[in-house]
Amino acid sequence: MNAAKILLSLALPALLMLAGSKMAFAEPPVDHTGTEEMPKAPYLLAGAPTFETTLVNFRAKYNEANPTQQIGEFRSINEKAANSPLTRAASKINENLYASTALEKGTGKIKTLQITYLPIQGAEEKAARTLAISYMANLMRQFDATLTTEQSVAKVASLIQKGKGQQYYQQEVGAVRFVVSDNGEKGLTFAVEPVKLALAEP
Repeated sequence: MNAAKILLSLALPALLMLAGSKMAFAEPPVDHTGTEEMPKAPYLLAGAPTFETTLVNFRAKYNEANPTQQIGEFRSINEKAANSPLTRAASKINENLYASTALEKGTGKIKTLQITYLPIQGAEEKAARTLAISYMANLMRQFDATLTTEQSVAKVASLIQKGKGQQYYQQEVGAVRFVVSDNGEKGLTFAVEPVKLALAEP
């Protein structure tokens, strides 16, 4: 098994957990406490929204805005459930950092965009975490252009702190939802998802 496959096999549970999937894993997490009670990803509900953009367009804009911290091509993740309404794909950034997405089948529109950091120990830990937060901040700025680099880094750090130890912590900003999923040693995921806006009462 090559490094990319190992990375995906380690990180896939975090991705699918955030997406609210009930698929069975060969090696499930040891502690299932509270899993059934945790909020399911809102985009799995009927009528949930998508971003009005495709993955190709998002990646082109992201890479243009972040020339020194690019995201490579996304590769499809095999979906065991043939009737799943989502297509999942991931892009390896390095050995402990990757981007992933869930797309609406048929249209290819984005349901969620995620950056997942797989914690490491040792001398490289601080630099690896700093890089992960930088990528998360880059992703945040793609959906909130009013933020400076420093502001987005501070906001991501704050979200991570508030969501520490939680399977699902979210903060809505306008038509966007920022989500943190902290699975400890299994990975830290930062996601951006669209919010279905309700019409104001007359």
